[in-house]
Amino acid sequence: MATKHLITITDFCVYHHVEDTFIHSLHEAGLVTITEVDKQTFIPESELQKLEKMIRLHNELEINVAGIEAITHLLQRVELLNDRLQQMNNRLVFYEHD
Repeated sequence: MATKHLITITDFCVYHHVEDTFIHSLHEAGLVTITEVDKQTFIPESELQKLEKMIRLHNELEINVAGIEAITHLLQRVELLNDRLQQMNNRLVFYEHD
């Protein structure tokens, strides 16, 4: 498998000054995806922004993995509700113009 769009966990952890166990804990909680290729563990580029947010929550606000999991779940719910609200507003505008 090509590793073109993958970053090694080691490189990521060195750059962000975090332990690889933290990344594995986030993976076990289902918050990030990691990939293993040739006995080396990688993070897909598509996960970087989300993972960096979680690291900031952990480092700057001292939130543990369980707290990050709760925050992530709540943010996903807010995004879903915002999408539904936008859909309802669009439908309302459609019916108001009749």
